[in-house]
Amino acid sequence: MTTSTAPARAARFRPLIADLARSEWIKLRTLRSTGWTLLAAAVAMTGFGALLCAAYARHLTPATRASLDPASYSLSGFFLAQLAIGVLGVLVMTGEYATGSIRSTLAAAPQRLTVLAAKAAVFTAVAFTIGLASSFAALFLGQAIFAGKGLQAHLSGPGTLRPVFGAALYLAVFGLLALGIGTLVRRTAGGIAALIALTIFVDGAAGALPASWQHSLVRYLPSAAGQVIIGRTKFTPPNPLLSPWAGFGVFCGYAAAALLAAAITLHRRDA
Repeated sequence: MTTSTAPARAARFRPLIADLARSEWIKLRTLRSTGWTLLAAAVAMTGFGALLCAAYARHLTPATRASLDPASYSLSGFFLAQLAIGVLGVLVMTGEYATGSIRSTLAAAPQRLTVLAAKAAVFTAVAFTIGLASSFAALFLGQAIFAGKGLQAHLSGPGTLRPVFGAALYLAVFGLLALGIGTLVRRTAGGIAALIALTIFVDGAAGALPASWQHSLVRYLPSAAGQVIIGRTKFTPPNPLLSPWAGFGVFCGYAAAALLAAAITLHRRDA
């Protein structure tokens, strides 16, 4: 009797993805830096985006007016917002390594890959929600600024909603990329440095390459590929880029590769 009921009892108490997700949500919600970094992301998306729109509106020319996409340009604040989301994504994992609580987490839930999946799912939901809310706010602020110049995009207009949802998707996937890097590096400073180097410095350094190389290479770099889904913002590279969903697919590939490497490392390496 004891032999037959033991597996059932063990299965009943084995941590499931829902239980782990609930636990990760509690940890993320109670992490001291969570509120501040999410607030920084929202302020960056709305405030920095509004400043860029105001500066652009003051120097409009017939040429820039014709090439302006008001909806996409209103979301230029994503450039700073991604840094806040990225920092939090790194901290989701490195914070536990810094305090040593990762040992307790993995002792309570030996299914390491499930733990990583729960962290990724919870963080993605939070990053997307904050990104979507702040993207709508940035759009409304930007349109209020551009309206004075006779330029405005309406929510019901064609091509307006895709940049808004695209910015939220970009921030969510950027956070997943940061989570993967944080899991690999295990140190907050090192993880943030690696993330910035991969997504910002590499794009900037590519500008020093010969023009022929830039046309073929830059479009496949993480930031350049990912931000195409938002549209033409202040930070869109001048080189020919991939189509919106193709670029976003490439960006998701980078995040998936980082998470796959993180899963292999987490599974094989001691906590």
